[in-house]
Amino acid sequence: MNYVDIIISFVGGLALFIYGMQIMAQGLQNAAGSKMKQLLKALTQNKVMGILLGTMVTAIIQSSSATTVMVVGFVNAGLMDLTQSMSVIMGANIGTTVTGWLVSSVEWAKFLSPAVIAPVVVMVGVIIMITAKKMAHKEISSIIIGFGVLFIGIEMMSNAVYPLRESEVFKTLFVTLGDSPLLGVLAGAVVTAIIQSSSASVGILQTLAASGLVPFNAAVYIIMGQNIGTCITAMLSGIGASKNAKCASYMHLLFNITGTFLFSALSILYFKIINPQMGLGPISQTEISIVHTIFNIATTALLFPFSGYIISIAKKLNHVENEEVEADESKLVHLDDRLLETPSFAVQSAVLEVVRMGYIVEKNIDTSLKALLERDHEQIEKVRKREVTINNLCNSISDYLVKICNTHINQSENSTVTSLLAVITDMERVGDHCKNLAACAEALERDKVFFSDSAVEELLQMIETTKKSYDSALKALEYSDTTYAYETVRVEDVVDDMEDKLRAGHINRLANNLCNVRSGVRYLDTLTNLERISDHAMNIAQVVINENRKAKHFHEATE
Repeated sequence: MNYVDIIISFVGGLALFIYGMQIMAQGLQNAAGSKMKQLLKALTQNKVMGILLGTMVTAIIQSSSATTVMVVGFVNAGLMDLTQSMSVIMGANIGTTVTGWLVSSVEWAKFLSPAVIAPVVVMVGVIIMITAKKMAHKEISSIIIGFGVLFIGIEMMSNAVYPLRESEVFKTLFVTLGDSPLLGVLAGAVVTAIIQSSSASVGILQTLAASGLVPFNAAVYIIMGQNIGTCITAMLSGIGASKNAKCASYMHLLFNITGTFLFSALSILYFKIINPQMGLGPISQTEISIVHTIFNIATTALLFPFSGYIISIAKKLNHVENEEVEADESKLVHLDDRLLETPSFAVQSAVLEVVRMGYIVEKNIDTSLKALLERDHEQIEKVRKREVTINNLCNSISDYLVKICNTHINQSENSTVTSLLAVITDMERVGDHCKNLAACAEALERDKVFFSDSAVEELLQMIETTKKSYDSALKALEYSDTTYAYETVRVEDVVDDMEDKLRAGHINRLANNLCNVRSGVRYLDTLTNLERISDHAMNIAQVVINENRKAKHFHEATE
């Protein structure tokens, strides 16, 4: 027996298994695309909806670790509270059982024998990928290819460990793990923590079981340990996150440890006293899937009523008294690198952050106009300080959008990211015009000059119209509503007409010596900046109109 060949073949098969799982998950994720964005809305419902969401997302991305990391990111970004995250974490443990059923299908669906079906599946997937015209068909081909590669990996691992069925060393090892529950749990936890995938870890166990190496009791303890080992990814992800985000990773660990402790105790009682013979017999791949599924569903059902206590313990461990609320405008609220693991959610979070930036810009519009009309030096300084914040947000959001572009996103999401880059540029320019208005206010105060009453009256009308234009554009972006967008376009035309009329009227006042020349220059500058703000608002509205049109065409093309 050549152990080197066995190790090389097994590791190679494991690599293909994980790679196939990733390809299939990416295809499912891209195919789900817009549906993934809509899943966030389900979080506002109830705990049961949260569990269903966690199950569904994990079934799609094929990794409970990735789902939990994503949850940590959501909590850190303020998109999810701890109660919602607890439900999703529970669902993630159920969703991760899907991979085990795929692996065990070689037993309960004989026609899915890897040696026969895998090459055919890969071939079909490649043919679809080469001939597909529509993006949806290409995503389906990725799912099929990933499925085939996953089964090739299973076949390689199975063939690699087959000679070990006669190895007394391995037989003794698994008997020891079955006799010592603690060692079995530790073995499952350590292996899963190392490869950071409970799905892959269960797949390895099922491959070994196919060779008749694994006793029933050892498999049960290892499965329970795997649920603890999968927590390492989320715990590492919580490093550097907010206290609430760390609480989410603590909750995952507490939930899985509690479930493992309870069911390990029941298993020990059953295998040691009630039915010792069952524990000694070999376990099949399908039985592993059944045990894995029952364990996770039962744990969720049992601990579901006590989720509030788990949250409280996690808070105490992490010294959290209340939900954290970030008051600093300059800090990113909705963006988190953990969300990049699921680009659809990252895009949605980026939209929320851009909208938040838009409202900060709107505050600066109000502040700059207040500074202009009231000649308030404190307001002028607020404008300048907030302008620095706006510039920093623009740079940070831009960097994040570039990161999203470097992930696997579909055509529609790529278009959204490109549009968001244009939107934040327009918002940053609006911020610049606010700074210009503050500079006008400062110049008026310095030169001790004033606008005439008639000039102020006309200016107030244009100010209200300009503010309406920007507010409509922001609502159009926030709700992806073309009604607001077209309203912005209409109001922008009104602003243009007002600017022409007020400019002509003011030049007439200057000609008749009704206004001071120095104040007149500042007045014209004010008109220009207001009109430019409205222009940028129209640009934002036009982006919304174009995105809605593209989304409609993309939906039609993928049907």
